[in-house]
Amino acid sequence: MALTIVHHPGYTIDLTVNHPFPMEKFRVLRQQLGEQALATPVEWLTPRPASVGALARVHTQAYLDAFLNGTLDRAAQRRSGFVWSDALVERVRLETGGTLLSLEVALATGLACNSAGGTHHAHADAASGYCLINDLAVAAAHALTKGWVERVLIVDCDVHQGDGTARLFAGVPGVFTFSMHAGRNFPARKAKSDLDIALANGMEDNAYLAVLASRLPGLLAAYQPDVVLYDAGVDVHRDDRLGYLALSDEGLYQRDAYVLACCREADIPVAAVIGGGYDRDIVTLAERHAQLHRAAADVLERTGE
Repeated sequence: MALTIVHHPGYTIDLTVNHPFPMEKFRVLRQQLGEQALATPVEWLTPRPASVGALARVHTQAYLDAFLNGTLDRAAQRRSGFVWSDALVERVRLETGGTLLSLEVALATGLACNSAGGTHHAHADAASGYCLINDLAVAAAHALTKGWVERVLIVDCDVHQGDGTARLFAGVPGVFTFSMHAGRNFPARKAKSDLDIALANGMEDNAYLAVLASRLPGLLAAYQPDVVLYDAGVDVHRDDRLGYLALSDEGLYQRDAYVLACCREADIPVAAVIGGGYDRDIVTLAERHAQLHRAAADVLERTGE
């Protein structure tokens, strides 16, 4: 059984020299995954840009008009972390389309991964923290609207709380938001997810994995989602420059393998995105993100038919 990974060269665009967002990681991740032997073959799929209609299910028309047409003011651009450009709009729509396609494939096959995604700080009417459109929310809303599912569980293990996702789905039936994050990290003002686990600074592999294991199986059994969207941010790594936790490379792998295996063993389709990761060494950063795809292939090899 092949592992489906969604990728588009347009995930990477040119930014100004010394821009803090590691845009090259998507290109390098694709290169690494193409060169490495995984436990299963890989089927590469290319997404289309997400439609404006899909974006409008979670974002206000006023915000979309400003973002799509380049009329965001300077304060809004500063909050997003990016200077607006046509290329940026296309990139964001492609990334969101990749998460939509990953979810659709996961519903058909049981497991799929995007090589980008996890823009969980984007709010209905504003960008924040390098997140302009909330791809997780767009995918969840799309699946519900299409009638593909009735219950979506978002498992967010990025080091930062998924505040945008939490606010978008506050009180919304059909979506359960679970965020496990560093309690003292960005954003300063946390939202209220359906389940938040705020972790202490410096938490290492064993303690982190124990907390995850104490919550995830029970949540899957109690909520019984029709699909899981998994944000596998690697900014929980001990060397990440924006994270306050202390997972190792092996810890990242164990976390991702555990989440994916729990879903597979419960016969719940799971679509995974790479989430955040911030390191000036792009090759090393891409290797951390590749742990998700390596874990996915290993889990698929063990549980595939």
